[in-house]
Amino acid sequence: MDDTNFADRLTAQTRKTGNPLCLGLDPHLTLLPQFVREKTDRVKSIEQFLISYIDLIAKKIPAVKPQAAFFEQLGPKGMQLLFDVSEYARQQGLLVILDAKRSDIGSTAQAYAQAYLSRDTPFDAITLNPYLGMDSLSPFLEACQANGKGVFILVKTSNPGAKDFQDLALKKDAALYEEIATRLQGPCEALVGKSGWSSLGVVVGATYPEEAVRIRQILPKALFLVPGFGAQGASAQAALSAFEATSETYMGGVISSSRAIMFPTSPECRDDAEWKAGVEAGLEKAIQALSK
Repeated sequence: MDDTNFADRLTAQTRKTGNPLCLGLDPHLTLLPQFVREKTDRVKSIEQFLISYIDLIAKKIPAVKPQAAFFEQLGPKGMQLLFDVSEYARQQGLLVILDAKRSDIGSTAQAYAQAYLSRDTPFDAITLNPYLGMDSLSPFLEACQANGKGVFILVKTSNPGAKDFQDLALKKDAALYEEIATRLQGPCEALVGKSGWSSLGVVVGATYPEEAVRIRQILPKALFLVPGFGAQGASAQAALSAFEATSETYMGGVISSSRAIMFPTSPECRDDAEWKAGVEAGLEKAIQALSK
């Protein structure tokens, strides 16, 4: 594995592709096309589908984001599939951000960090839930430092219910999400690479552009993982609200899209060629929206 800082690898790939788009690798069982679902060996059929998808998007975007839950629901074979397709994506030059939202304390957190951020895993970064406290993040941050990996910590998520807790006002008149961002300042600085960006990133939904600008003020060097663009309805302008516009592209993280591009046709689609044409059209539209 390349020993360079994760943020440096991601920013280099973003410059190379000219856009910050990150596509999901999410095998929604109800959204898979008919030509995938009709095969007898479901896991093998999904593997072929995901490999075909990776082949369509490789070299055009910097990163992919498999959602662990959609693999876990397939049992042990699904977990093997997660590792196999992630390794295949890396071989095609894509960075892999595992969306697992892990969180725990003590030896359990250390075990999670070993499972997903050791040198021999195919994942470049993982998403984390910070609500168990800073000590729950420590093993993952140590793995970032030792193994050249990255993390994206939930700060302001894109779902409508995010405000239930994340927007709660504290006594110091700051929202909870702002306090979490503030607590991450020190660890973020410790993982800054040669690119000037940190391997400690944060998840900030495109559906909250004003909050994203506030979080960028608190964490100027953190990479943002921005969900909500595409199927959740956020515009490219909203998704890029806290990014830095350079002469080459937009820097400062990745904009995530999954269903809108991966599943452009009806689940009843029985034609591989029709599905591929839909993916390529959706991909081109998203890249244009997120390019200079």
